[in-house]
Amino acid sequence: MNIEQITYRSSFIERLLLGSLLLFSFLLLNSCSEIQNRTHKGADPIVRDLPQIRESGKLILLTENTSTSYFLYRGQPVGYDYDLVKAFAKSQGLELEVKVIHDLNKMFDLLRSGEGDIIACNLVVNAERQQIVDFTVPIGETRQVLVQRKPEGWRKMRRKQWEDSLIRTIPDLQGKTILAHKYSSFWSRLYDIQHEQGIQIDIREAPGDIDSEELIHLVAEGEIPFTVADENVALLNHTYNASIDVETAISVPQQIAWAVRPNADSLLVALDEWLSSPGNNRLLAYTHTKYFESVKDQKARVQSEFSSLGGNRISMYDEAIKTHSEELDWDWRLLASLVYTESRFDPDARSWAGAFGLMQLMPVTAERFGIDSTMKEEANIQAGVGYLKYLNKFWMPRVEDNSERIQFVLASYNVGHGHVLDAQNLAIELGLDPQKWDDNVELALEYKSQARYYQMDCVKYGYCRGNAASLYVKNVLNQYKHYVSLAT
Repeated sequence: MNIEQITYRSSFIERLLLGSLLLFSFLLLNSCSEIQNRTHKGADPIVRDLPQIRESGKLILLTENTSTSYFLYRGQPVGYDYDLVKAFAKSQGLELEVKVIHDLNKMFDLLRSGEGDIIACNLVVNAERQQIVDFTVPIGETRQVLVQRKPEGWRKMRRKQWEDSLIRTIPDLQGKTILAHKYSSFWSRLYDIQHEQGIQIDIREAPGDIDSEELIHLVAEGEIPFTVADENVALLNHTYNASIDVETAISVPQQIAWAVRPNADSLLVALDEWLSSPGNNRLLAYTHTKYFESVKDQKARVQSEFSSLGGNRISMYDEAIKTHSEELDWDWRLLASLVYTESRFDPDARSWAGAFGLMQLMPVTAERFGIDSTMKEEANIQAGVGYLKYLNKFWMPRVEDNSERIQFVLASYNVGHGHVLDAQNLAIELGLDPQKWDDNVELALEYKSQARYYQMDCVKYGYCRGNAASLYVKNVLNQYKHYVSLAT
């Protein structure tokens, strides 16, 4: 941990645990009205139902970067909620866009404003949330549990010894300091307990940009005394942090579901039908087992140095990719996205056409940039970047905007700049914008698989599987979005 992180952690604890008694008293006196007057209420939600989503071509998922919902592992986005929502989107012929929301308090507002279409992040159904969103059929069930730290030296004690030091009944929460996110189901439950039991709990608001798993980690490190978590998430985290105890339940079982805008009736029906379909039972069971029951495998994924939750490395080639991306003036994560799309970071990858290595260079291109298939991985990256620099130089006088030009470069890397130049000329012939990729030159490139277009006088390089090149560009840029969300 560096000095900056230590300073942050110290100020964080001071902020939370050394708050004034006045503030605590104020919160207790105003708890009922505060919970009822949610800030999420306000303007009616935007109208963006399944027809509008289909017209846009993409479904937008709002979620968290956690071990259960969504994270990176060896360059690939994974997660229980992500896998299932992606499968649903595919069944609807939709691209999935993922937005990671670090401040949980904003998630419902973003949904209602149309910046997302579905919330999927181990979301518990409760009456308060049902006032502002509609929930799908349940996808699971959980309880709320207290997360507390076992005493120092617990491994050398008998179980009864360290058990006696832990909270095991709800009345024992009297006077305890517990951190929870405001407006979360945990926050509401803690206030309910105060009124049900006639006790006072020092409920402290956790910053929205620190997720539940981070709070669990802070308890494990002894930096905060208690938090509350959903049992399924807490049990999973217990496998990584044996020093925590998660056996004290503070609620009855609660349903977990996905949330949509209350006016997204068609989307809700489609989700419910998909989740309830007998044809999806095997997928749902397999995905649940993968993330919640195959504990050893999930622990390896989460704690891997190539996990966005562990070492925060995309691949073992990050350093070389970062170094050579500077030659292109690209975000290194964009270059990493291209490498992943080409080879899945497998240096021994070979295509049926003879392309090889991390960058999947064709032999003639590799020779041009001074390498062959026997050379080291970094040489392959360097040669690939050399080719990308050449393509960028080719397109610079032809496409002015840098973000647009990147798409021309990516397509050229996939099918050759001659075919993309044909598509630009064809776009002019068809009255499309030759400087724009989406729905313009992209469309013209797709037309190059049809004889009526590739036989036109403006086309010099003939037939091209333009759909594949168009999909390639989308795949690289979609992968890049994942990396921007989860990798630093």
